[in-house]
Amino acid sequence: MNILITGGAGFLGRGLATALLARGQLGGRSITRLMLADLVGPRDPTLTQDARVHSHVGDLLASVPALMAQPWDAVFHLASAVSGECESNFDLGLHANLDSTRALLDACRAQTAAGHAPPLFFFSSSVAVFGSDPALPLPAVVQDHTLPTPQSSYGIHKFVCEQLVADYTRKGFIDGRAARLMTVSVRPGQPNGAASGFLSGLFREPLAGQPSNCPVGLDTEVALSSPANTVAGILAVAEASREAFGGRTAINLPALTVSVRDMLQALENLAGPEPLSLIGYTPDAAIAKIVAAWPSRFESRRTAALGLQADPDFTSVLHQYVQDHAEAVTHPGALERLGLV
Repeated sequence: MNILITGGAGFLGRGLATALLARGQLGGRSITRLMLADLVGPRDPTLTQDARVHSHVGDLLASVPALMAQPWDAVFHLASAVSGECESNFDLGLHANLDSTRALLDACRAQTAAGHAPPLFFFSSSVAVFGSDPALPLPAVVQDHTLPTPQSSYGIHKFVCEQLVADYTRKGFIDGRAARLMTVSVRPGQPNGAASGFLSGLFREPLAGQPSNCPVGLDTEVALSSPANTVAGILAVAEASREAFGGRTAINLPALTVSVRDMLQALENLAGPEPLSLIGYTPDAAIAKIVAAWPSRFESRRTAALGLQADPDFTSVLHQYVQDHAEAVTHPGALERLGLV
């Protein structure tokens, strides 16, 4: 089986690639080739030293002709300009999100027209497709049937691409699956331009002895998922039958609802008060406005039918980060409590 992952060098792409290689198969078919496409190449030895792994470096839209010169059995489209970037650079968002997705879909369509089986096409959408519109206020709990009304350019891009994936699936060009990812926390690595970035930075930086800032009120509630739970959701959606997936509309992945205050309490419980002393509380009206427009509570029967569940609590999410990225944690208390020193 030949698989392409766009955004393959990002933390989520790396996690998905690592999981696929460890399994050795997708949907019962052995993986023979895994292409990771991104603006940079992978650095993880688990990926670079595996003969099944190949990489392509470059702008995705410009790279589509070269990437799609051979047929793919599955495409996981994770690459995207993030929320804050799309608000500050409108053209970048259109280029990286809408134009690149359309080009990939048309290349898959051409592959099918040439006589190949329609490829599995997984599209990573986002909770940002939801918002509160004056004509259609956001309900307290988002259900499977809740109509998306995006309130940001990023959310608009994701919703438009969801509909394209649905229509290309209806036409038989692809076997499309779109899943709305919750905010993923705790993200490893460097900060990015996402409005939700602070939901990782509040923990990643203090655990490494670095300052961080909380730009929203402490009682702000958010919908989160750990990296491992997110990857598990992506794989479950990709391997579900069309009947089990249930139609062509995007599915909401599981969400842990938690307040920023409770997240910080979990950090103190894990590592003591010292990391909290590195956190500032300077409001950022732009970020607060974007985050406040996102829903924080979800109820999805479709998700439950696939056997997916939310992370139990944010303490378990923090434990996962410290265990998986102990090299990035300098705070001895957190490592000692988990038996890592």
